[in-house]
Amino acid sequence: MQDDDVAAVKDGALSIHRLRKCLDDPHAREITTLKMEIQEIMKGNYKYFMQKEIFEQPESVVNTMRGRVNFDNQTVILGGIKDYIPEIKRCRRLMLIGCGTSYHSAVATRQLLEELTELPVMVELASDFLDRNTPIFRDDVCFFISQSGETADTLMALRYCKQRGALIVGVTNTVGSSICRESHCGVHINAGPEIGVASTKAYTSQFISLVMFALVMSEDRLSLQQRRHEIIGGLASLAGHIRKVLELDEKVRELARDLYQHKSLLIMGRGYNFATCLEGALKVKELTYMHSEGIMAGELKHGPLALVDDQMPVLMIVMRDPVYDKCMNALQQVQARQGRPVIICEAGDEKTMSYASRVLEIPRTVDCLQGILTVIPMQLLSYHIADMLNYNVDCPRNLAKSVTVE
Repeated sequence: MQDDDVAAVKDGALSIHRLRKCLDDPHAREITTLKMEIQEIMKGNYKYFMQKEIFEQPESVVNTMRGRVNFDNQTVILGGIKDYIPEIKRCRRLMLIGCGTSYHSAVATRQLLEELTELPVMVELASDFLDRNTPIFRDDVCFFISQSGETADTLMALRYCKQRGALIVGVTNTVGSSICRESHCGVHINAGPEIGVASTKAYTSQFISLVMFALVMSEDRLSLQQRRHEIIGGLASLAGHIRKVLELDEKVRELARDLYQHKSLLIMGRGYNFATCLEGALKVKELTYMHSEGIMAGELKHGPLALVDDQMPVLMIVMRDPVYDKCMNALQQVQARQGRPVIICEAGDEKTMSYASRVLEIPRTVDCLQGILTVIPMQLLSYHIADMLNYNVDCPRNLAKSVTVE
């Protein structure tokens, strides 16, 4: 439906009427029938839709890559933006704009996009972007990320950029949504229907869609070929790694039993895992109504360290990546203040585990894809805490699945 349309259902027949007629309007609205399996919108054996969507992630990440990543000849094709790639390569900068979880997927992939495209990448919250009247130029490329494709702030930001002549790329999970229709080109993330208000599988699929875009942009750069092959290899084994992480479910439930009566939770990390801290903290806030904060480990000494004591639950993400030594420094700072950190680290990393009160072990993968694996324990943790507190996991108070007001 377009703006100012009214739908009427009478005797099983659907008709669409317009409140205001425009000269360029088609005479009749096309009615599209959705092709959807009934199993996709049923809970099955799960207690909540959110739990089902967390456990669907091995399949949803494969669906996002299906027909796009060819693992045999190491190529990536995104049909929706293929014709615009030469124009995108000539741009001045990339802008990634979204709200909530969609914004976090942009934060998660920013570093990789900068590395593979060698372009400046700006990540913006749609509401703040509009408040500032940000300067936009005709040679900018603006990505608008939204699961529903109807988020009001993101849609208003899209129209603002379009007016100023920028190229608009939509990244959505809903074919025919407003952002889809108003973009010049786009990527459909193919995660399948997401019913729980707290976004889970859409986050990991948005993440992978942006990684695939970075791979497309760097396909003709000889100096980046080894890095590309590494990442494509990581994508090939991603579904198996996610299944391994989901086996931690019972361990995460035990951890939730320790944490559910606390009033606050600090989540720390840096580099590729900082977005996981933000997204994990958002999930905890959304579902458990507990105060939670995602903290950049490098900022610890600039204030947050004052919060750490033996009563404050601290969760830290410490992976064997380029910022490992810096994360270990932050971990030692927390321990020196009688903090008892719960650590998400790589399987078999004895040195890191020796600092932890509890450990969640994650399979090793390429540094830029770690964020997909480290976020899943956070999704499970927030789910289990909310379930223990008998809150409605699928419909948290005061929240809606799609925010259609500014």
